Formats: sequence, C-alpha cells, structure tokens
Amino acid sequence: MSSRKRSGSGSTKRPKEKVVYIYELLCRGEDPSSDSPEFWNEFFLLQPNFEALETEIGKLNGDQLQVVKPNLNTLFQKCIEMLDTDHPKRLCNSLHTLCSLFYGIFKKSNSDPTFNILNEVFGHEKMDEWLKLLMQYCNRILLGDVPENARFMCLKLLQVLVTGTDNVNQNALFEHLMMHSMFDAFVRLLSDPTFRSQHGHDIVILLTILVNYRKHEATNPYVVQLSILADELALNGYGQMISQSLIDFCRQYIQSLNNVQSSSWFSSLSNIVGNMFVSDEGCERVQQIKANNGLLLALYEAVHLNRNFITTLAHTQAESSAPPSPSNTLSLAQPVPDLSNAPIIDITQYPTNLLVAVFQYCSIVMQDNKNESSIANLKLCFLILTCISEDQYANSMMHDSNLTFKVMLHRAQMRHRKLNVDRVGKSQPLAATLLDLLVEFIVSHLMKKFPMELYLLCIGVIHRILCYQKRCRVRLNYPWKELWSALIGLLRFLVNQEQTLVKKCNIFHLSLQVVNIFNLFITYGDTFLATTNSYDELYYELNREEKVFTEIHAMVLRYTAMPECEYKDDVIKLLNALVNILAIVKHFQNKIKEWLAEQGLSTPTEEQILDVVRKNYDLTLKLQDSLDQYERYSETPLHTNFFKVMVRDVVNDTRKHIYGYVKEAISVIPDQEMLLSSMNSSSASAAATPAVTPAVPTATPATL
Repeated sequence: MSSRKRSGSGSTKRPKEKVVYIYELLCRGEDPSSDSPEFWNEFFLLQPNFEALETEIGKLNGDQLQVVKPNLNTLFQKCIEMLDTDHPKRLCNSLHTLCSLFYGIFKKSNSDPTFNILNEVFGHEKMDEWLKLLMQYCNRILLGDVPENARFMCLKLLQVLVTGTDNVNQNALFEHLMMHSMFDAFVRLLSDPTFRSQHGHDIVILLTILVNYRKHEATNPYVVQLSILADELALNGYGQMISQSLIDFCRQYIQSLNNVQSSSWFSSLSNIVGNMFVSDEGCERVQQIKANNGLLLALYEAVHLNRNFITTLAHTQAESSAPPSPSNTLSLAQPVPDLSNAPIIDITQYPTNLLVAVFQYCSIVMQDNKNESSIANLKLCFLILTCISEDQYANSMMHDSNLTFKVMLHRAQMRHRKLNVDRVGKSQPLAATLLDLLVEFIVSHLMKKFPMELYLLCIGVIHRILCYQKRCRVRLNYPWKELWSALIGLLRFLVNQEQTLVKKCNIFHLSLQVVNIFNLFITYGDTFLATTNSYDELYYELNREEKVFTEIHAMVLRYTAMPECEYKDDVIKLLNALVNILAIVKHFQNKIKEWLAEQGLSTPTEEQILDVVRKNYDLTLKLQDSLDQYERYSETPLHTNFFKVMVRDVVNDTRKHIYGYVKEAISVIPDQEMLLSSMNSSSASAAATPAVTPAVPTATPATL
C-alpha cells in the first residue's frame, strides 16, 4: 500500500524570502530594477537578511566579481541615497543593508589575501564622493531627530567599517573616516545621559579603534581631538562607560565567589576536576577578561593622551555603582515585603568610582597568570597605572588624606602566608590601596615562569609614587614594612633562581630597580616617611635580612669577573648601588655584636635591636645621584608591538559581536506599512505613515 506525504510536513522547504531572491539576482549580474521605476523605494521596505547578502558575496570569484561589480556599486549608491529619507523603516533598512554589504565584502577580502576585493569594488571613480556623502549622512543621523534604532544601526555600520581588517592600518576606508571626523558627534552623544546609556559603549570602542589608526606614522585627528578634549560632561561619560563595565565585572566576580562558598564540597570538587581538562585560553573566565580589553584600551588612551581625564578618575559613578534599593521598586499599591530574612548586601564590596574599579579589577586579573591573554590584560593594567602614577594631579588626589575609600582587593590564597584581616577593606587614601595592590603582585607571582616585564612595570609604579612623595614632601601613613618585606622577598627569589632566570632575562636590571628603591628610602626617607620610627624599622629590616644582600653582592662580584656577561653594564650599576646598604649592614652588625657581648645575650628581641639602631646612627653614607628621577613613560618603541596585538584583539572581538547585535536590532524594527505583494507594483509607498519605534537593545560589554 502506498502512502501519501502530508502537505506541510517537515520535508517541505521554507519559501525563500523575496529580499534573498533579489540578492541572488544582483550577485548574478542581473538588474532587477529594469522594469520598475519604484523598485528601490519598495526594496528598502523589505527586511534585510544580513546572513544571506554576506553569503552571496562570499560565493563570488574574481571573474564573477567583475560582472557583479556594477550592481554592488549601484546597491551601495542607492543605500546612501536612501539615508536622506524621512521614512524610518527605509532609513533603518538602508543602514542594515550597508552593514551587510561592507561586512560581506571585508569578509571576502580577508579570506583571500591575494585578491584585493576592496579596490575592485570601491575603485569606482565616484567612490570618494559617495563615501564623503556617507560620512555626512552618518554624522546627521547621529545628531538628528531619528529613531534610536537608526542611530544604533549607524553606529554598528561605523563599527563594521573600522573592523573590516585585522590590521587597522591596512583598512582602505579609514582615510575617509579621518578626513570627515565624527568626533564632535561622539562627544555630544557621550555628554547626553540618555544617549550615553544606549550607545556609550559603541562610541567608546569606536573612538579607541579610530585613535589607533597610524597613531605614530601620521597626524590622526582623533588623537589630536581626544588629547585636547575638555568637555567635562563628555569626559565623565567616557569614564562612566569604562567604570560601569569594570564595576559589573567585579560585582559578578564577588557573586561567583559567594556562590562557590555556598555550594557543597562535592560540587566544588567536581568543578576543580572539570577545570583540569579545560584549556586555559578557552575557559570562560579568560574569555570574560579578554572581553574587557576594548574598554581598558579606551581607558589607557584617555589617561595617556588627555590630562583633563584624570579629574574624572575619582568621580562617584552613581548610575551603576550600587545595587538598587528594594524599596525603590515598589508601587504604592503593593504591600511592604518582609525584609527580615533578606540577604544582606555589603555595599562596600563594590567599587564606587573609576580608580577604585581599576584597582579592584587588577586584583582579580592578577590571580589568573596561566595564559597569555590574562598576562596581556594585566600588562595593560600596569601601563594604565604607570600613566596615572606620573600625573601630578592624580598623585595629589590619591595621597589626599581627606579622600579615603574602602577598596576590596582580592588576594590569592597562598599556603605560606595568612591574610591580614585588619588591612582588608580598610578605608584609606588611594595611594595606600595602590601600594597594597602592587605588594600583592610582588609576593604572589614568584614562580618559575617569571613575568619579568610585569615586575619591571610594577616596581616602576612604586618608584614613581615614592618620587612624588619625596618631591612634594607627602607623608603617607602606610605600613612600609610590608613593602620592604615584599621587595626583599623578591631579591631573595632572584638570587635563589639565578641559574634558571639569568638564561632567560636580565635579573640584574630588576635587582637594580629594587635596590634603588631602598636607596631612595635611605637617602630621602626623612622627607616622606610619616614617623622617625620608620627609619629605625627600615634599618632593622636591612639587618634582619642581611644574608640576602650579602648573597646578591657575591653574585654580582662573580659576574663582574665574567668577560662574556651580556649584562655587564647593569651588573656594575648594581654593584655600585649596593654600597650604602652593605655599609649599613656592616655598621649595625658590628654594633649589635658589641652590645650582645656587653649584655651577655645570644638571642635579642626586636625591640632591643631597634634600641641599638636608634643609638648608633653615626655612620657615613655615599650620596647617590638620580634616585628620585625616572624615565617618563613612552609608548614607542618599547610597547608598539604590544598595542598592535591588543588593537587587533579588540577589532576581532568587536567584529565577532556585530552580527548578533545587528540581527537583534533588525528584529525589533516594526512593519510600518504592508509590504507590496509584487516588486513590479508601481504604487507610491512614500506616503506610508511611520509607527512608533521601539527601544533598541543596548550593546553592553561582556561581563563575568
């Protein structure tokens, strides 16, 4: 017996969308508009299909492209002409089609490096004029009275343009973005709280990428304009987008810790075992940290280029710094709920301004040092801290004893130490918190895969803070013994691991930086140490750890006798830098031995040693030059390649998310008139009444 298939069964293919059929005609070189003068007006009423147009362009080979090139140019031209319309649906659809067109062309170009599709498609004699017109229309849309989804799509189109190639310097369209700057439009949007909440993230990412186009090769108008920007509202808006992302990341991290602590031991064990078999680079935490690269790079560009931005670092971020109060969400008709059993939210755990958010974020990233992505992210954090620590205003703000913050720094669990509960979450000046952060890095990264570059940056920030304190005679109330112990522990590690590390990196240069910090305390400590007892404690620590300095001296002497040593200059500098420390150790060791002999003791207490130190400061030290001087930070040439890679990662990450955002945005564009049943109809569609445009989903940065 034969059976008949039901109509409408799963075997029936879904009808092809009319817009997809038109894409196919255009990419076969046919002209679908030849029989209908109203074709393009009606075409832009059809909902675009991002994926279909991208796919059709991807199928073209070199010969086919020559045939299709006039159609692609015509489609491009008609999209630009339609940007002048007052019809909301046509405006949004033309922007969406431009996104699809550029996205597909760039993707095709990147997949076949031997074939320059950009020149083939955009080599039209009027292309410069069209692109100029496109930039003008984009500027008008961003600032005009248009539906928010049109503004959203315009920003996504600009993101498609700037992320077309992995290397922004090779993007042929950037020159048009440079000649027709939209910086003023971005500033106005960032200054408006409503526009900033909807589009601020996209604008900040766009500015970050645009600033990095040929930054060191030619004059970039975005670099110039960002460096002189003084609009306080815009700068605050710029900083608020960055702090919002970092604060959300920190908040989610704290919540995840609370969830882990409340889970059973069995589930925790399962997670640990499961993570053993997950690639570090592919794990969720790494991807979430990597997703912050764009806004961290934006923060770096701001603090590096614009001194006015420093004033926004300590501004309280009221819009996103705290969870909402439950009472604010009640209506008058609702009864007041019983909050006696509600969970208590410790608001002090969450950052309240950009600088606090950066410190807390750094403390989280520091704990993940097993993969290159996290190390690169942490390096970017240290470069930001370097720029901040060189700024006079930032230092004065961080050292202001009347401006204190309670910052929750996250510390790694380590077997050989106990966390000082009294120091966790203490309200103190931000300079003290920054030193806590740097001390934590020093003591928690002494490992075989030694991050030499990060340590140099870390010690450099400490040196800059001390130079400011010495120069301005600022006496920060800080437990300096923690810093001295951490630095001595670092020197001990370098001595113990000398045979392994000397083959990989210049340990003498790092040792020299650390020793010079001690020399700075010895020579100029009276200008910035809070109490006279601090000097006594410093000399006590130097004598207590005299073995470390003796071993370093012996190591240096060995290498001075080696003619083939490639670090000879740093070895000699380190030898000279040790003179005062060795003199102090020798002087007080003799005094202590004499006192012990007089008292008939063998194991003196700390207070007894301190008393000997106080009574025997009669020693002569050598005055060393340039201890309070440092080479100001410069991006070139040392960090040029690092930022090229970082910008490439930001470009790739932004491009990866464009498709999802555009697809989501187009799904909320309403049908504002009935689509015509046939593209050959000649009815006038321009008189259609626009409908109310719904809100566009806001593009937010990836968080934990």
